[in-house]
This record gives sequence, C-alpha cells and structure tokens, in this order.
Amino acid sequence: MGASWALYKKIQDLFGQTQGFFTFNNNYTGVDFADFLLGYAQSYNELAVQDHGLWNNVSWAAYVQDNWRATKRLTLNLGLRWDGVPHTYEANNRMGNFYPSLYNPADAAVILPDGSISPASPGLGTSPNPILAGQQFYLNGIGIPGKNGVPKGLVDNHWAAFGPRLGFAYDVTGQGKTVIRGGFGTMYERIQGNDMYNAGPNIPFSTSVTFNNGVLLANPSTSISTGNTLTAPITVADITGLDRKQYKLPVVYQYSIGVQQGFGAKSVLSVSYVGNQSRHQNDYRETNLPDQSLLPSIAAGTAPSYNTLVPYLGFHSIRQSETVQNGHYNSLQAEFRSQVMRDVSIQAAYTYSKAYDPATGSNNVQDLNNVSNPYSATYDNGPSNLDRRNIAFVNFIYDIPFLKNSSNRLLKTTVGGWQVSGVVSFASGNPINITEGGITNCAAIPTPSSCTGSLIGTANITNVLPNTSNRPNVNGSVSTPHTVDSWFDASAFSPTAAGEFGNMPHNSVYGPGRQNWNIALFKSFVFSESRGSRLELRAETFNTFNHTQFKDVSNTFTNSNFGAVTTAHDPREIQLGVKVVF
Repeated sequence: MGASWALYKKIQDLFGQTQGFFTFNNNYTGVDFADFLLGYAQSYNELAVQDHGLWNNVSWAAYVQDNWRATKRLTLNLGLRWDGVPHTYEANNRMGNFYPSLYNPADAAVILPDGSISPASPGLGTSPNPILAGQQFYLNGIGIPGKNGVPKGLVDNHWAAFGPRLGFAYDVTGQGKTVIRGGFGTMYERIQGNDMYNAGPNIPFSTSVTFNNGVLLANPSTSISTGNTLTAPITVADITGLDRKQYKLPVVYQYSIGVQQGFGAKSVLSVSYVGNQSRHQNDYRETNLPDQSLLPSIAAGTAPSYNTLVPYLGFHSIRQSETVQNGHYNSLQAEFRSQVMRDVSIQAAYTYSKAYDPATGSNNVQDLNNVSNPYSATYDNGPSNLDRRNIAFVNFIYDIPFLKNSSNRLLKTTVGGWQVSGVVSFASGNPINITEGGITNCAAIPTPSSCTGSLIGTANITNVLPNTSNRPNVNGSVSTPHTVDSWFDASAFSPTAAGEFGNMPHNSVYGPGRQNWNIALFKSFVFSESRGSRLELRAETFNTFNHTQFKDVSNTFTNSNFGAVTTAHDPREIQLGVKVVF
C-alpha cells in the first residue's frame, strides 16, 4: 500500500506580440511589397499585455494491492487506487471564462454597424488588471475564479476517482505448460494544463487591438482613407475557455485475457484478446453557434451580420474545452518465441486490431483538437488516426556455426563466430482524413465538371463558422487503384453546397502500408577473455532490399494532386561500426 502528494507549478507567458504586426495584401499598388515600401498596411494588430500565469495543480493518490495465491494453480492480483486530481488553477485567479449561466439576455450587447460594441451597451465592465485600467470590456457571462460561484480551476473537481485492479493467472494442468491470464483496470487522469494556458489571453485580463481597412506604417492609429486617428473599439471578443458542465475526469478501462502454451523447453505461444474503452476524452467545440438553417444564407452573404445571429450577443467565438469524447480499441494478439535450435532464436508476433475514436488531429495522439462539425456529436466518429488493422513482425538471431569451433585459432578468430540478426515488419496503412480545403469557385477543384455555383464549399463553412473544418461529399464507394498518381479515386468526391458539411465519413480511406527489412552482421574479436577486452565489428542495413515504401497521400480535395502519393519512407541505409572494449 502507499500514498503520495505532489505539487506542480508552471509559469508561462501568454503568446502574442506586444510590439505589434502589420499585414500587407497588395490592396493599394497590386503588389504587397510595394504597399510596404509606400507605408500602406491593410491591417495592424497589437497585444496589449504580455501577461503570464502562475499555474499550479496538486495531486493526491493512494493505493492498496496484493497478490494472493488462492490455490496451487490460481494466483490473483487485487488492487484499488484512488486519484485525487483537482483541476489546474491560476494562483492569482487571473483567468476569465465564459459561463452560460452567468449570461443575462437582458444585457445583450448592442452591435454597431462596424461590428464593434456600442459604448452605451449594457453588460460592460473594466479589467482587474491595472495595466488595462479604464479599458471597457463586454463581460456579460464572463466569470472570474472565486467570484459568483466560479471554481478556482474554472470547472468542478471530481473526487470519486476509484480505480480497481483485478488480474489472475491459472495453470490449467498444474505442469506450468498451459497458463490462462487475464486482467482489468480502471485508470483516471486530469487534463494537465493546456486547456488553462490557452484560456490565459481571455478578457478581462488581456486583450488586443486590431485596425483593419488601411493604416499607415508610420502610425498604425491613422486611417489611410480618412486621415483620422483611430481609437480602439469595444471589440466583440473571442473566448477560448472550459465547459463547466462537460468536464468529467478522463478515464480508461483496460482489459485482457489470453492463454500461453509451452512447447518443449524453449518455445512459447501466446494468444490474447486485449482492449480498452476510453471515456470523457478531451476536445474543443465551438458553442456560440447561429441556427444551422441560417448557414447557407450567411455563406452567400445575404444574411445579417454574423455577430448579430449568435445566441450570446457580444461574443464572436466561444470555443470551449470539454471532456465528452469516447473511443475504444480491440485486438487479437499472437506471439511466438523459440530457441529453434542451438544457434537460432526467433520471435514472431501478429496483431489484428481496430481502434475507433473522433480525434481530428494528425497521425498521432493529441488533445484539444477542434471538432469539425459542432452541430453534430457523431460527425468525427470513425477509425482512429492510429488504427492499423494488421501489424506483424519477425526478429531473429543466427549464430553462424561455420568454423565457430575450429581448432585452427586463426580461422576461428577471423572467419568463425559471426552473427546475423534481423527485424522484418509488416503493417497496413493508417486512415487518411479527407478534408475539403478552401473552395471559392469551380476552377479551384480537381474535377470542375462536378462543380456548380460560384461560391461553394468549405471556404464558406469555415469562414462562416470559427474553429471548424469540413470534408467533401463522396458519391458511392471510393475505388483504390493504389498507384502513385491515384492511391484512391479522386473523382468519387464532389464539393459541398454553401453552408453545408460534407458526407464523407471520417477516416474512411486508408493510406499505404509498409514492409520493411533491417538486417545486421556482427562479430566480436576477443583479445583477452579474463579481462573481457574485445573488438566488435558491425554492419547494419535499414530497408535492406531498398524497397520503395510509400508514406503520405495528398488528402485535401482542392489540391491539384489530390489522391496522389506525395512522400516515401527512407531508402536503404548502410551503417558500419567499430567498437573496442578494454
């Protein structure tokens, strides 16, 4: 049994540029660099405060565990763990977060024609940050830790995190040749802190100013078109925060059962079922959403201003971290180990598996990804980015017996005693997440014959909806020629209509698999057995047979090479080494 307590502290600056930055877009001369030389900028942005946070978290834990030999054939592993993992917090309560329960519709912001908030609008307040003293912010719905019932870590803590452990091993015959093993465990974890760091720049402790529509490089507060001095408006803020109602502790349930069978004295075959269920995993979701029926008209530019159509007037984007995603993994795993003969040892394994989750990041595990379609809880459900249905490998070591025991010392030393080893691996491909890309006209897509209209596709949906992405439509099944120019048939896809999400299932096309051989040849020349001094020579080859192994495939619908292979794994590499031990 045992217990622990740990305190973690981190100081991190917020990201931003207090020195400001300009954007030039050829609006004045037709050449953006010429605009720069003339001192005509399209826009200017500056972070008001280079603030930092003092983020802490405390972890408690306790466990009890025991191994019990219930009978001569049955051994049980029993345990229970408790994790006390309250959420990360900012030591000085310098955090702002949006809470729907604190938003009063009667104090909805008054939006001016230029998109800013009227100084006469209700719901205004100032910042507790003395650097921003007097600066007006729209604070309807904004909560600060320690006030109005807002928790120190912005979300509620969950203390009932008890994780049982159960394992067993059963000797079927009592001879140690056939053993059945199984286990189950529950594991909890917190979101470590990125959700809080990303919320650091929220109002009212930090803000930035942006001037659009032309400013002077010499003085960014001067409008090019009017010559007037620009003043920072009360902006419609973007919030990156945490959803208090959807923030349970992430938990994973792991389980396995399998059998091990011995053959002879030096061979073992293992076959197991291994799986897990993950619950309350993390993502980001846009929550300040207009009615979905309005998206086509918003995309077409016929609807009123976007900021007047959202439910929480006074805010443009409210992107909230939540722990609502689920996933699972199931696999059949087989392994064989054997000392085949005196000079040859071998290990081989095969896994047939399926991993399923809604993660939208690249081909690795990431937290805090945006969901593609915030209107749908299932739009991103599909095979995991890590899903490889078939994985196999064989490795071996062969002590070449030729002249190994020769009575001729010279032959034994120089020709005998060499070893060959190798690792051969096979794996099917990872899923490819097909995205639509930016479409503004029919000429932008690979198959213009399938395109109608002048303003269509994800350029509209992602411009209309912040923190979203889109996939194209798929027409029927997708054929897979698996050639360099056409790994899958690009003509099976078509653009979406304005303001709509595509029907292409998430991660439903798979990329190239891999077959790889690595072989090494090595030998030791012994100088003195008593002192252990020796010279080692090693020659290693990676991708020994120089087999082309395709890697990445263009997955953006609007790309001219959509569906084509774009990269490959490394060609053959040869590595030589000499090592002296004395």
